[in-house]
Amino acid sequence: MFSRKRGEAKHVRAADAPPSKALADSLASDGLPPAPEFGPWDVKQAPRGVQLLDLGSLRIPAIEGVEVRVQANPDGGVEQIVLVDGESALQLGVFAAPKTEGIWGEVRAEIAGAMAADGVSAREVEGRYGVELLARVNTPEGPADVRFVGVDGPRWMVRALYQGAAASDPSREGVLGDVLSGLVVVRDNEPRPVREPLPMRLPREMAEQGQAAQQAANGSPQE
Repeated sequence: MFSRKRGEAKHVRAADAPPSKALADSLASDGLPPAPEFGPWDVKQAPRGVQLLDLGSLRIPAIEGVEVRVQANPDGGVEQIVLVDGESALQLGVFAAPKTEGIWGEVRAEIAGAMAADGVSAREVEGRYGVELLARVNTPEGPADVRFVGVDGPRWMVRALYQGAAASDPSREGVLGDVLSGLVVVRDNEPRPVREPLPMRLPREMAEQGQAAQQAANGSPQE
């Protein structure tokens, strides 16, 4: 966790000066930056009419053939999301961030530092969203490539981790790349520490399926 010092806000009266065009545009758009060409989107700027899997702070486009693996705690809070397509996987996380500045640069440096401490050399590469982090790590199955992608948004940051074929060769992202570019982030109005994971939850259907599976595993109650 970290914090940044900010200058104190200066209070002015509306009559002190006429509003500039930039200020008027900012007020008209709720202070959001111009909408990007592709996502991850802030919910206020996301395209309409797209079928999405609602996980609370993160909504994932429903794409045929992509397996969604969700790890949740007993209360239904989502702790991990992994999407799988063939030989590739994509792990997603979304975190609180300041409204006016991104944190991916600092997060990326910390990830690289942690890897270096474990004897893993990570290198920065230029990708669709800017600077990414690529490394080869040791796993129980042997060496494997991983690729971290970060996307800064208004008061949020999405961290994506590609594994498998899509990690070593971005041209093989396929539909997982479509998932990332179609994500929608729903940032609540709660003040949250920078880098705190935004709350996610299981959709009702998935929660009910999980409860039914748990009851079946424990055995049905005898009448």
